[in-house]
Amino acid sequence: MSNEIRLAFAHPSARADATAPDGPLDRISVRDHVVEVEIGAFQAERGTTQRVSFNVVVEVRPLTDPIDDDVDRILSYDKVTEAIHAALAEERLNLLETLADRIAERILWEPQAVRTFVRIEKLDRGPGALGVEIVRSVSDLKTKPVTPHHDTAPHPHVVYLTNAAIRSPNLARWLDQLEARAEPVILCVGHADTAAPQTGHRMTQRRVDLLALEQNAWVLAGRDDRCVVVGSRTELDWSMKNGQISVWAPSKIVLDAVDGPTTGPDDPVALASWFAGHIDASDLLLIGETPPANPPVPVLVQDIAQSGL
Repeated sequence: MSNEIRLAFAHPSARADATAPDGPLDRISVRDHVVEVEIGAFQAERGTTQRVSFNVVVEVRPLTDPIDDDVDRILSYDKVTEAIHAALAEERLNLLETLADRIAERILWEPQAVRTFVRIEKLDRGPGALGVEIVRSVSDLKTKPVTPHHDTAPHPHVVYLTNAAIRSPNLARWLDQLEARAEPVILCVGHADTAAPQTGHRMTQRRVDLLALEQNAWVLAGRDDRCVVVGSRTELDWSMKNGQISVWAPSKIVLDAVDGPTTGPDDPVALASWFAGHIDASDLLLIGETPPANPPVPVLVQDIAQSGL
């Protein structure tokens, strides 16, 4: 009995270990993630926020292929915290049980997830932590009706900068205006003025041209510390949700895409247009360039000399 009591109050990771049906699975965890939120059924909990702590453990199906140290191949911690914040953003809730169930459901829709433990505790309602803990598995999803989730993914503003725009003395002012926008911003660049090496082979040239775009992305990052070069979808998602100005390094996303671009990196404007559609951008702004044919998102064009973004 004492062991059962100890386990009842143990961290979800210990509970997961002790109750694994077929031996322990790989697990990821988020511990002591504290958010201030309005929640609760009592009148005293309305119109005010309180600290709520989240501890989540997700048992995951091991990957059969090598991970290759690739963040996009694993279930990221960000997916767990995104599930928490998306569930909190849906509506004001009275019950921690409802919140825990919604978080668990979101997590279990991730392809690798097998089972999840969600512990939520109110930290300001008494002398200790008051909370609930639930455990859910993918089999539980089969017995529930499909609940459509609101789209919480950001729709970024993608901006293509020519080399003249990168060198412009107005760059800092443009970035100031971009920072003030409500939606996240991702910058794309073309090739440097110096020609990239020529390999004489189509596939290897594609890789060289992609790397040449990335080199120019780092040139832009060197012009202003607010510009951060990112290459994976996981990094981009984090960056967009945290108000960072990203500069797209295209190699990974282009090479990993199932529905990759029909044009090569030798046409960087068309590549930026494909990228804007690939990430469901709100629009594409071209500074000092002409729009490509059949863009997947609305395209805005600004002259470098007159651009106010």
